[in-house]
Amino acid sequence: MSAALERLVVVGGDAAGMSAASQARRLKSPEELEIVAFERGHFSSFSACGIPYWVGGDVPERDQLIARTPEEHRARAIDLRMRTEVVELDPAGRRVRSRDLETGAEEWTAYDKLVIATGARPVRPQLPGIDAPGVHGVQTLDDGQALLDTLSRTTGRRAVVVGAGYIGVEMAEALVSRGYEVTVVNRGAQPMSTLDPDMGRLVHEAMSGMGIAMVNDAEVTKILTGEDGRVRAVATEDAEYPADVVVLGIGVRPETSLARAASLPLGEHGGLLTDLAMRVRGYDDIWAGGDCVEVLDLVSGRERHIALGTHANKHGQIIGANVGGDYGTFPGVVGTAVSKVCSLEIARTGLREKDAHAAGLRFEKVTIESTSRAGYYPGAALMTVKMLAERRTGRLLGVQIVGREGAAKRVDIAAVALTARMTVEQMTALDLGYAPPFSPVWDPVLVAARKAVSAVRAAGS
Repeated sequence: MSAALERLVVVGGDAAGMSAASQARRLKSPEELEIVAFERGHFSSFSACGIPYWVGGDVPERDQLIARTPEEHRARAIDLRMRTEVVELDPAGRRVRSRDLETGAEEWTAYDKLVIATGARPVRPQLPGIDAPGVHGVQTLDDGQALLDTLSRTTGRRAVVVGAGYIGVEMAEALVSRGYEVTVVNRGAQPMSTLDPDMGRLVHEAMSGMGIAMVNDAEVTKILTGEDGRVRAVATEDAEYPADVVVLGIGVRPETSLARAASLPLGEHGGLLTDLAMRVRGYDDIWAGGDCVEVLDLVSGRERHIALGTHANKHGQIIGANVGGDYGTFPGVVGTAVSKVCSLEIARTGLREKDAHAAGLRFEKVTIESTSRAGYYPGAALMTVKMLAERRTGRLLGVQIVGREGAAKRVDIAAVALTARMTVEQMTALDLGYAPPFSPVWDPVLVAARKAVSAVRAAGS
């Protein structure tokens, strides 16, 4: 490596890693910065969030989920090495050790600057039968293809989804779309633990109404197999649920085994800790972003792990800017997420009740029912909005919405209000768009804000 030419090494070839590499390349030419990226999988820069919709048939082709191929990255002078896994980080020696997964060959690669974008790994409990044919996790395009291959070969039409978070409910929808009889086994009291239980109950009722069998408060103890070794049922302590295919939707954890082995700083959720510039704390030449990091919750002031492609792409842009000599920061998140199961839309932002309690906040909560459009306009659909406001100040703390078409994206109003640290009273004056096809005269979020104002005033100090 010449003295004038710096080398950037990127570990991970998906959203955060390749966004960082691409942004750094925009700012620095190949004569100024060499970029080497390692990806252990078969695909780069793909949308993991789109996999349930590909499996369900809404997205016809796998390649529609690929934003940029390895060849396209290489055409921009990024040396992207596919099917090559980094197996060791050496911060003291400023180098990484990689292994070619096809040949087994290993080599060390030196760096001047390092980006860690190793993502998250699906939770896969160590249960009897968990590795049986017909049991699938869904994290990568390879996973999605393997599931589709199983569905095409399976003659039975019974599916069990283990877990009822975002992945679980989205995969339940995908399997319903493919004509499967779906049972969701969930260890929680209600689906969608990212919601308060009273809002999760609405999701439960709606899913049951769609013909999805919901089994709550149930811990899976083992996967049962038939004489052919394939999955035949999912067992809990109390029952067995027949299955021709099983999908695991239990959630993810930060993939930070390399960082841990290298003694890089990790938070209480296992994610890497960074500063506002996404630089790993205590290391001037290492950055990290995407699902492997923890981020600041702007409402509670605590670190959280949130695995979302939106954050990963922003992290990558900021890292690439800083590596390339420009400047950028990532101030934090308010915890906004949306999902759907069939026609039901689910959204949340900010704190749940238990989050607010854990942060030591005193709050008022209100719940309202309204419609997506003017009540007299065709297609008006019911939605439920729950809002939390700090007791003394009236500061908005969180919003959850469950409803039909037009419900989910209304949470963006609350996300902006949370970021701006608005009070619920200030929200009532927001100049939102109105016409009968789009909302009632008082938008449901503003109806909830008005009710929250009254609750805060009634509570006093």
